[in-house]
Amino acid sequence: MNKEEIQMLGFEIVAYAGDARSSLLTLLKEVRAGNFDNVEAGLKSADENLHLAHNAQTKILSEEAAGKDMDIGFIFIHGQDHLMTTLLLRELIQDFIELYRKNR
Repeated sequence: MNKEEIQMLGFEIVAYAGDARSSLLTLLKEVRAGNFDNVEAGLKSADENLHLAHNAQTKILSEEAAGKDMDIGFIFIHGQDHLMTTLLLRELIQDFIELYRKNR
C-alpha cells in the first residue's frame, strides 16, 4: 500500500468518525432536552459510521501485520485520533443517555 492509499484511508477514517461524532452530539442534545425518540436510530447511525472507520483502519493494520513496511503520515494519525476519541465519546454518550433516562 503506497502513501497516497494510506492517506485516502486516513481521510475515510476522519470522515466516518466525524459523521459518527456529529450523530452522537446531536443525540446528546436531544436527550438533554428530554427527547428519547431517536436514541436507537442515533446510536445505530453512529455505530455504522464507526464500523466503516474501523474497516478502513483494519486495512492498514492487516498490511502492517503481514510484514509490509508502511509509510504512515500525519493524515492517518489524525484519522486514528478522530476514531479513538469518537469511540470514547460513544461510550460516554451511552452512559449519559442512561443517566438522563433515570433522572426524567
